[in-house]
Amino acid sequence: MGLISVIWGIVAMIWMVIALIPFLGWGNWFSIPFAAVGAIIAAIGILFTSPGNRGRAKTGLVLNGIVIIVGIVRLGMGGGII
Repeated sequence: MGLISVIWGIVAMIWMVIALIPFLGWGNWFSIPFAAVGAIIAAIGILFTSPGNRGRAKTGLVLNGIVIIVGIVRLGMGGGII
């Protein structure tokens, strides 16, 4: 689960960078739910793995969390959240 969440977070991060380009901010509406699913996968990975093997799941949780926060801030700045 940890590896899946890291890969999911990297894909979400790439989509977030693309959505930072002007006129492509609508991509945040897709990257936020995508990253939320990745965060859920990472949380499940943290829950079900042994304490010594949680590094990748924690990294995936952080990556997806960053994407969610940046996406919400970007939508707030651009008036995408009403």
